Amino acid sequence: MTHPYDADAHAGLRRYFDSGATRSAGWRRAQLRGLDAFLREREDEIASALHADLRKPPAETWLTETGYLRSEIRHALKHLRHWMRPRRVSVPLPYQPGRAVVERDPLGIVLIIGAWNYPLQLCLAPLIGALAGGNCAVVKPSEMAPATSRLLAAGLGSYLDPAGIEVVEGDGTVSAGLLEHRFDHIFFTGSRRKGREVMQAAARHLTPVTLELGGKSPVIVTAKANLRVAARRIAWAKFLNAGQTCIAPDYLLVDESVEARLLELIAEALVKFYGSDPASSPHYGRIVDARAFRRLEALQREGDLVAGGESSEERRSVAPTIVRNVPPASRLMEEEIFGPVLPVLAFSTLAEAAEQVRSRPDPLAIYLFSRDRAELRYLQEHTRSGGVCCNDLLFQAAIPGLPFGGRSVSGIGLYHGKAGFETFTAPRSVLRRSAFPDPDLRYPPYSERGIAFLKRLFTFFS
Repeated sequence: MTHPYDADAHAGLRRYFDSGATRSAGWRRAQLRGLDAFLREREDEIASALHADLRKPPAETWLTETGYLRSEIRHALKHLRHWMRPRRVSVPLPYQPGRAVVERDPLGIVLIIGAWNYPLQLCLAPLIGALAGGNCAVVKPSEMAPATSRLLAAGLGSYLDPAGIEVVEGDGTVSAGLLEHRFDHIFFTGSRRKGREVMQAAARHLTPVTLELGGKSPVIVTAKANLRVAARRIAWAKFLNAGQTCIAPDYLLVDESVEARLLELIAEALVKFYGSDPASSPHYGRIVDARAFRRLEALQREGDLVAGGESSEERRSVAPTIVRNVPPASRLMEEEIFGPVLPVLAFSTLAEAAEQVRSRPDPLAIYLFSRDRAELRYLQEHTRSGGVCCNDLLFQAAIPGLPFGGRSVSGIGLYHGKAGFETFTAPRSVLRRSAFPDPDLRYPPYSERGIAFLKRLFTFFS
C-alpha cells in the first residue's frame, strides 16, 4: 500500500472493482470491522502519531479522532443492510405489470484527499462512507502530518483488503499526479484555494467532487444566554486543537449588554483549562508549522488585546487570544483564522448580528447561545450556513444521523452517516416488466381511436 500510484495500480483497482468483489454486504462489513480493529488495536500508536504531529492531548485524540470514528463505524454497521436495500417505487397502472426500485449503486474508485488538522479523522471518516458504499478507494493523507500519514500507509494494509484500498503518501506533487487519473468521485478536505484546484482537475474527467472547505463560522451570544455555560463552551471549542478546526467559531458576536461579563468569563475559563502558561500545558495543542505560526502571530495584533497574546515560535505555540475593536476590513475579519485567535464584535439587536453574518460568505456553521427559541428561529430564517448549533459548538458534526457539509464557498456535498453512504453511491432506477400483455396499440401504425384511448387511460391513472 506504499508503492507509487501509477497507471498499473489504477488499472488494478479498476479490475478489482469490475470483478464485483466489493459489492457484497459481506465485503463491506469486513472492511468496516477491519477499520474498527485498526482504531482499537493501534490506539496507542495513533495517539503517539497525533502527538508528534500536533501535540494533541490523548483526550482530544479520542474525542475528535478515534472515538468519533469508531462511533461512525458502529452506526454504519448497524444501518448498512437498510441503506443497501432497494427502495420500491409504485408503478402506475398503464405500466403494469412491473416492478420498479431505486438501487444505491457503488461509484467505483474514489479518491480521498485528507487534511492535516485532523489527519486521521479526515481520511477515515469519508473512507467509512466509501467502504459502506462498496467502492475501491485511494487515500492520500496530508504530508503536513507525517507521523499519522506513515501510520496509515504502514498499518491499514493489515486490516483492509489491499486489493481494494490504497494509501498513497507524498506532497502536493503526488496529489497532482493522482488527479491525473480518472476517478469516479473525489473527496477533498482543505482550503478553498486547493479546493478550486481539485475541482478544476476533476473537470477534465467530468468527475464529481465533494469539497469540505471552511469559512468564518460565527458564534452569537444574546442577552438571553446562560453566560457561564456559553463562556466555557466557547473557550473549549475555539481553542480545541489550538483553534485549527474548520468548524471552530471564527469570531464572536455578542450582545453589547453582556459583552464585558462574557469576556471576563471566557478569560477565567481559559486559565482554568490551560493555566497561566498554555505553552506548557499538556492539554493544549501546537500550531502545525512555522509559516502558520507567523501568520497567526501577525493576526493577533489587529485588535485590542483582551486575553492571551503570548507566543513561542520555538514551541510553535500561540496562546488562546481574544481581541476587540477589530477593523471590519482587517485580515482577521476577512480571512478564515484557523488558529487560537478570537475576534469579538458587539451588536445591539439580533437583526444586526444576522446582517453581520450575511455580509460574509456562507459559513460551515453558525452557533447561537440563547434560551429563547424565537431567537433561534429568527437566525435560521435570516442566515445561510452548512449547519446550525444552539447552546453548544462542534457537536453537530459528531452525530452520525446529521449530514455534514458546507454551502457555497464553504463546501460542496455532504457526508457522515447515511449522507456519506449516499455520497459514495449513485441512485440507479431499475424497472422489470413482464413480456405480457403486449397490446398492438403501442406500436405503429397508430390510429386515432388508439391514441384517444391512450390519452384517456393515461389521464385517468396519472
